[in-house]
Order: sequence, then structure tokens, then C-alpha cells
Amino acid sequence: MPFNTLFSWWIGRRMDRINDYRQKALANQERTFHFLLLQGAQTHYGKQNHFSQIESYEAFRTQVPLADYGTLKPYIDRAIEGETDLLWPGLTKWFAKSSGTTADRIKILPITESSLIENHYAGGKDLLAQYYHNFTNRKLYNAKHLIVGGTGKIEQHNHGIFIGDLSAIIINNLPIWTELRRTPKKEIALLENWEEKLDRMAESVLNENICIIAGIPSWTLLLLQKVLEKSTKQTIAQVWPNLELYIHGGMSFEPYKEAFTQIIGNEAMNYVENYNASEGYFGLQDQTDSKDLLLLTNSEVFYEFIPMDTFDGLNSKEVLSLEEIAPDTDYALVISTSAGLWRYIIGDTVRFTQTHPFRFVVSGRTAHYINAFGEKLIIEHAEKALSQTCAIHKVQIRDYTAAPIFDQPNQVGSHHWIIEFENEPQDLIAFTQTLDAQLKEVNADYQAKRKGNINIGAPLITRVTKGTFHSWLKEKGKLGGQHKVPRLQNTDVLLKEILSCR
Repeated sequence: MPFNTLFSWWIGRRMDRINDYRQKALANQERTFHFLLLQGAQTHYGKQNHFSQIESYEAFRTQVPLADYGTLKPYIDRAIEGETDLLWPGLTKWFAKSSGTTADRIKILPITESSLIENHYAGGKDLLAQYYHNFTNRKLYNAKHLIVGGTGKIEQHNHGIFIGDLSAIIINNLPIWTELRRTPKKEIALLENWEEKLDRMAESVLNENICIIAGIPSWTLLLLQKVLEKSTKQTIAQVWPNLELYIHGGMSFEPYKEAFTQIIGNEAMNYVENYNASEGYFGLQDQTDSKDLLLLTNSEVFYEFIPMDTFDGLNSKEVLSLEEIAPDTDYALVISTSAGLWRYIIGDTVRFTQTHPFRFVVSGRTAHYINAFGEKLIIEHAEKALSQTCAIHKVQIRDYTAAPIFDQPNQVGSHHWIIEFENEPQDLIAFTQTLDAQLKEVNADYQAKRKGNINIGAPLITRVTKGTFHSWLKEKGKLGGQHKVPRLQNTDVLLKEILSCR
């Protein structure tokens, strides 16, 4: 039997599990809740919060406090030094550095063997299984899988403990069947210097037979541009004729879609989104006609949700289980996981588009928004408005960020957008006017506040030269892989930093 056929049969067996996500979500969550609680009762954190006495979700919600990184950091610091049974039973051997988009400090998050295998790896296998189900007669195992990961440096500590990017941890522990298909080689994939790595990756994969690419859109696009520069071809499809799938997540794909379409040059290309973070693998796109994500309810993650209209960080009073959520409402996501994150506010916001099955979109970040004038502008609104504006003016962007400004002479405050264009609009004034109109279209609060220029003035757009955001990320030590530019900020601190890099 050809190996690809065997792989297709083997991965397809996971469809029963995926169907359980759709049909038995609440039962999955009940089972996950009791499993996590049983394991957590053996830990220092569980003993401090009396996990062994908890028999119901209501008791858990009442008895165990909400947590953020600052709450769990003392336990994580001790775990890094080799102490066992702190947040999860046994020794935690791996710790993932988060991208740190909301603050200068890097978060270091635990990755246990259980969470690595039953969550991160399981989610990846589920996505491939669903893809094979949606698109029959695939032959993904006949070609290579290009993984665009992080900087790759792994620090080894005492007691066999390692700290590095999640992508590096995943690459270092891949099962043999995956490692055989992955490219580039480890010595390149794990290079610390991103600029050197980008060039060497492009050189090493140029003549490979690539069928899958996975990575964050902004960095993947840079790699594809570098590959095309080194080739004699006009499109990526000419370089890799068997390329059929791009797996993306970590940021909205909408601002990059047109750029990917043009550079790849294959109308039959498939784009599949997932929701995979250092904290866990939470969702995947299971339908070909919808970008909504299916919530993974049986992957050792118990979910809770804080309505954003009552969100008050760790002091939030209203916290709901999956059973209690309603569609078309923005929630701050709270997770308890087999990595030892207990009632952890991850910082993302989600909105369910339907229940039974539970499908959702990532609507933004709890810290990434603009509400300086009561406009309640979230990332989802910004991405949609900007995407529509780019389509109307036939332009592409590389990166952007926006924040309020208050210090314009004799003017009310407004929003200042910094945009790095791939190809610039012919008329920036017209582009700005369209963006303003599109923001009014997607956000009623923005529209109301813009009336008569009384509360918010017209937006200001500053074009920056290509490479500006790259320079800022480099200055912050955040080049590559999992690092992302904050899209919306409620203060202009980052705005000024980025402008200084022009």
C-alpha cells in the first residue's frame, strides 16, 4: 500500500473525534473539567485552592480565582528551576516564550507532555484529518511541509528543562512521520538570527517539492517574497507546482489575502485557519464555505467566557461556561488546561457565530482596541474596514497599527494609522476617506462619534517606508515567527516608537 494512502487512512480515523466536537461538545467539556480537576488536585496550586473538595462547575467558578500571567508567574518561575507538582503533576520540561505583543516583557508559559501531545499535536492532526475529509484524494505525504516557525533558540536549564518558542519546542519533539516530511532542516529552522534564517530558509526550500505551508501570514509572506527573488519564476505556483494548502493563524489573514493570492498565483490554492497559541490549540476551520472555527472541546482545555461588556480583568464578576454562552456576543476567553493554566485569561476575545456545534471567530484582544472617544473599535472592525478599503483602491499592505491622537492644534482627537504599503494608493486622501467610510459601516459607535467631527475627527494616515515595522520589531528583539505587530492600541506610545524607526 502506498504510504500516502496509508497516511490518508490513518489520519482519517480522527473524524470520529472531530464529529464529537460538533455533536458532544458539552459532554466533552464536562469530562475535561473532571479530568483536569482530578489532576490539578495533586498540585500545589490545586491544594491551595482546595480542588479535591470541588464537585461542580459552580463550586469551581466560586472557589478558584481568575488568573493572569502575573498570578501564575511565581509558580512558573519555580517550575523552571525544577520544582515538581506546582501547576500540573510531575516535572514540566518545556516552557514556551510568548510573542509578548501587549507588553515589553516576554511571557514564559508551561508546556507539559500531556498538553504537547493531547492538545498541540492533536490539534494539528485534527486539522489535517478535516482537510483530507473536505478535499478527497489529497497526496500531502508525497511532498514536503514547510513550517515557518519562530527564532528557534532553545535555552537548556538544569533538570532537563528547556525554554524557547513554541514552534521550536514542537519541531524538536515531532513524531518521526511528521519530521520526515518537514522542511527546512532543523539547523536552519532553529536559527536564532531571523534575517539570516529567512535567507537560508529561502535558499534551502527553493528546489523542494512543497505541498503545505504553515506559519503566521506576515512572516510567511516575507519568506515567499524571498523565495521568488531567488527563483527565475513569476509566481510561487511555478516554483512549487504541487503547493495546495496554506495553514495560518495568529493574526487576521484578511489584510494579506490579496498579496498571497497574487504571489502564489494558483486559484485552486486552499487557505485554512486555525487558532493555535502558546497557551493551547483551541479551534480549526472545518467548513470550506465558512471561515468560522470549530471549538475543540476534547483537547484537555476547559473553556470559560467573560462578556466583554462586563469585563474587569481579574475582578470580573460574570463568568460563563460553554453551556451558558450566547451567539453574537464578544467574550474574553478563559482557559484551564493540562499545561497547568488555571482559569487563565488568555487576552483574546471570541464571538460565537453559532452553537451546537460551537463555531466562533477570534474578534480581538482584551488589550488591543481603541476606545478613547467611546467608539469601541476592535480588531475585527479595523481588519474588515481596511480589507474593504484595500480592495476598493486595489492596494496591498505589509503591516499597520493605529492609535488615538489628542494633540492636534485646534482639532478634536482622531485615529492615527501608520501603514506600510506593498503598493501605495494613487490618492492617499481618497484612501483615507474610504477607510473612514468603511469604519462607519462596520462600527455604529464610530459612526455616531464621527458625526459633525464633534467627538472624533477624520482619521490621519501616515505612510512609512518598507521595512519600518521590521526595524521596530528588530529594535524590540521580536523578529520572526510568532511575533506580531499590535494592530490597535488605546495610547500612542507604540505609535511614537514605530514612527521613530522610519
